[in-house]
Amino acid sequence: MRVVVCLKQVIDPLTPATALVLDASAKKIRGGAANPPVINGFDEQGIEAALRLRETNEDVEIVCVAVGERFNNDVMKRSLAVGADQLILVQDPSLDTWNAYPIAATLAAVIRQIGGADLVICGRQGSDWDNGLTPFILAEQLGMPLLTLAKRVSITGETRIEIERALADGSMTMDAALPAVVTVTSELGALRMPSVSARLTAARKQPRQIALAELDVAATPSPAPEVVDLTIPVTSRICTFIEAADGPGAGARLAEILLQTGAVRLGGER
Repeated sequence: MRVVVCLKQVIDPLTPATALVLDASAKKIRGGAANPPVINGFDEQGIEAALRLRETNEDVEIVCVAVGERFNNDVMKRSLAVGADQLILVQDPSLDTWNAYPIAATLAAVIRQIGGADLVICGRQGSDWDNGLTPFILAEQLGMPLLTLAKRVSITGETRIEIERALADGSMTMDAALPAVVTVTSELGALRMPSVSARLTAARKQPRQIALAELDVAATPSPAPEVVDLTIPVTSRICTFIEAADGPGAGARLAEILLQTGAVRLGGER
């Protein structure tokens, strides 16, 4: 059984806002040289879901696929260090985009080129644009059913996939015939840590590189929305120290400042 896990390289969400670099002409935000990228967190949980499937199904082959403009190989090889059998990278400037259609079409083309997949696992969304559209388009491109927001994934028999789907007030069980596409969410749990020996072994492995021109990528429609501007929010804080002779005086002074700034109104109305 071949399980394909779709990965995305993103800016580390823990990067401080002061370290982000805005490329105004390209309408993109960069992490800066001092802040290496990471694998999207939900996608790491997708790898973990695949590894758990292999623990109960020995014949599971795990293939990780990532498409983008430029990859940090050391970052992407984390998938190999934790146990993926193969890592496939498709690098092209056109794939550095917020538009989910070319991303999904390229992922679908890779999956078709390697002979298909019995199960495709994606993170529920990327931590950069937060669109969450790629799995839906990918499922349509591949003609597979889509099960979303899985916090548990299991194979029942050899022909069906079952998930426990996370809900706001509980969970529900869903299943579908294989092949299928599944998205996982954070309730599934974090990706396991690789051992030192696994890291060293992964460092010697090389990902398989596929050029975009080698793929039969389906034509994608022009996106209906357009990014017209991109800015990093600027925030500021003003701290005022209340000085008074005693507690009641400080309280009265605080109330006076709150009324002056409009933070509160008489009668408790905000």
